Amino acid sequence: ASHELRSPLTVITGYLDSLADDEQIPDSWAKPVQQMQGQAQRMRHILGELLELSRLEGAGSAGHQEPVDVVALMQEVKLAFEGHADIARIDINAESAARLNGNAAEIETVLVNLLSNAIRFTPADGVITITWRSNSEGADLIVADTGEGIDPEYIPRLTERFFRVDKGRSRDDGGTGLGLAIVKHVLIRHDAELIISSEPGEGSEFRCHFRPERIVVAPAVSLSKGG
Repeated sequence: ASHELRSPLTVITGYLDSLADDEQIPDSWAKPVQQMQGQAQRMRHILGELLELSRLEGAGSAGHQEPVDVVALMQEVKLAFEGHADIARIDINAESAARLNGNAAEIETVLVNLLSNAIRFTPADGVITITWRSNSEGADLIVADTGEGIDPEYIPRLTERFFRVDKGRSRDDGGTGLGLAIVKHVLIRHDAELIISSEPGEGSEFRCHFRPERIVVAPAVSLSKGG
């Protein structure tokens, strides 16, 4: 269904873009056309996420494809979001230089979705911290915030498709309800799990735990010059 909807939506979007660029369009049409463009873009985003989720659900294990530089991904994603106005401060806490065997694009998707979620529910004067750490038991990629928090009763349902905690929040202000479902399935492909902890008014922590066999520890660099 998502594939079938893409073609007519592309046609609709094309005509809307042409109307928006038409200097002869009546002033009374300018705002409605702009609103329709926004909703069409939102629908394209939802379709894209549905297709990605469908792909992940049927893709099986990601395998040990490549050593992913998680710290570099954290920095890239932070930079991409920092240009947005009125968002919480984003801090990076890189406690490990270890790399992660897997799919770099999918791990970036995890970071983008978790960070988007944290920004949505954290006030501009709050703080979001992205942490990467590892030890003998594996590694954790953590996105923690000082936002509004989540009632314990909702936590088990957060990775369901289209589940939204705040039903009163405008859909224009919120997400699609698919981001955490995508995160869950990326982690399943990487033999990992999502652990969520939160208290209302105290912020939230989304921890992605990866098994030891997925972790590539950088070898120690010898400081001796030899002889």
